[in-house]
Amino acid sequence: MTGQVRTVDGRVAGRRGQATRTKLLACLGEMLDSSPYRDVKVIDVARRAGTSPATFYQYFPDVEGAVLELAEQMAKEGAGLTGLVAGRSWTGKSGAQAAEELVDGFLGFWRRNEAILRVVDLGAAEGDKRFYKIRMKILNSVTKSLTESVRELQAKGKVDEAVHPAAVAGSLVVMLAGVAAHQKAFQTWGVKQADLKPSLALLVHLGVTGRKPPKQV
Repeated sequence: MTGQVRTVDGRVAGRRGQATRTKLLACLGEMLDSSPYRDVKVIDVARRAGTSPATFYQYFPDVEGAVLELAEQMAKEGAGLTGLVAGRSWTGKSGAQAAEELVDGFLGFWRRNEAILRVVDLGAAEGDKRFYKIRMKILNSVTKSLTESVRELQAKGKVDEAVHPAAVAGSLVVMLAGVAAHQKAFQTWGVKQADLKPSLALLVHLGVTGRKPPKQV
């Protein structure tokens, strides 16, 4: 944790205070993994962290405020997803590899942050602009890079000029987010992770390049 950490009333938290705050967030994250968001209460988070509700309220106005803090931390990690696309070649076998690594990285990020992403999606769907902005921050990290990739392919004459780069990129990212959020559902349809990833990579490659990826020898 970098920079100054302040309490709700504006005081700078000391090292012990920062440690307590971090522990409260960690406990909240654990509880979101096993309990519905709206069932999580301040007293339960405090008890799990070995402290009191009064201490919780020193650092967060309520459970939602703490959840937003977790979501912001996750969004910072999500910004790194742009590295899965930026500067990558989408021609030949390099394009197939780029599609595979994007799918693998995207699904992996969603699995690691499934609980908090579920809350972010809920808040965004209910019209909470704070959660909506966090969700878009994550999706934009990939959408902007994919848009640029399609534009570069158009400039080289490899993608039809009639294709709208941002529309294609946005559609692919929303598809990835939708699939990532429902990975467990695919198992009920008899789809294993080993089958899901290459299928998604095929769709991503088709979307970006307009072509099937070359067959692996």
